[in-house]
Amino acid sequence: QVQLVESGGGLVQPGGSLRLSCAASGSIFAIFRMGWYRQAPGKQRDLVADITNDGRTSYADSVKGRFTISRDNAKNTVYLQMNSLKSEDTAVYYCRANLRGQPDSWGQGTQVTVSS
Repeated sequence: QVQLVESGGGLVQPGGSLRLSCAASGSIFAIFRMGWYRQAPGKQRDLVADITNDGRTSYADSVKGRFTISRDNAKNTVYLQMNSLKSEDTAVYYCRANLRGQPDSWGQGTQVTVSS
């Protein structure tokens, strides 16, 4: 099993920035991809960005050019740098780890609110 702990959410004004962190522990050797998802009230949970073990990244069209996903393998941590935030970015953000031979792991979620 892999445990994921997210941090870094909060309230920010439109145009502002936040950085989310997701620290992994446990059977980290089984992880082959990690990603950030978000879920707004009344909507489905959607992929925001993900990153593979060899550093390949993908992004939702709505965040390209504004968000950057990165990882620090020494700290077993994945980051999501969010710039130029918009009100429509408001959601609960979840970290997900894709594991070989095991069910995926999810974090508990962190709230991001973009409002003036």
